[in-house]
Amino acid sequence: MAEALLALESLRFDAGGRTLIDSVSARIPAGRRTVVLGPNGAGKSVLMRLMHGLIEPTAGRVVWSDDRKPVQAMVFQRPVMLRRSVLDNLTYALSLAGVSHVERTARALDVLHRVGLAHLASRPARVLSGGEQQRVALARAWVLRPQVLFLDEPTASLDPGSSAEVERLIGVIATESCSIVMVTHNLGLARRLADDILFVDAGRITEHTPVADFFAAPRSAQAEHYIRGELSWT
Repeated sequence: MAEALLALESLRFDAGGRTLIDSVSARIPAGRRTVVLGPNGAGKSVLMRLMHGLIEPTAGRVVWSDDRKPVQAMVFQRPVMLRRSVLDNLTYALSLAGVSHVERTARALDVLHRVGLAHLASRPARVLSGGEQQRVALARAWVLRPQVLFLDEPTASLDPGSSAEVERLIGVIATESCSIVMVTHNLGLARRLADDILFVDAGRITEHTPVADFFAAPRSAQAEHYIRGELSWT
């Protein structure tokens, strides 16, 4: 069994008088690509925000393997671009991380080159296309050299070409000692990128299994219906 990256211990999250995450316990493996699937309203994105620490659980806790949070980053479906150039979006993130002024530009330009956007370094980030902005968001996360990258529907709003490029970049980032935790509605993306599938239904994790096993022999009727497209994918 792979070493655990983090453990969820009896995690619960309540909001608006509803329990959105209900007594969840799981171990998320290190060094792997864990894809979170589930029907609409299942609690996928809420669960990932709890893992990341963006929101605090109502009960239970998230425990990292070495008792401290690793370097982590998160990319959303619709990333927020700062009112700065593409390059400055990256160097600003590095400044917040405490990277020296001397190192920031070189690191940022290297990553922009790797995502194919070096030629747009001086362009205002907010005027780029949706696909280019998502690549900037990935670059802004990647430049931090995260040990864990959280991705919330990173290709949902993109055209097929942009989606394929973002998928390629996620695969490259995963080769650099970076664990990936990703929520997606795209079953093709999940099949291609995932090592493990975490299936969420009604605020509970009902399956956590290797990707091949999940698609070949789902253990629950709900997961089987989901794979067949008989439940909402968003």
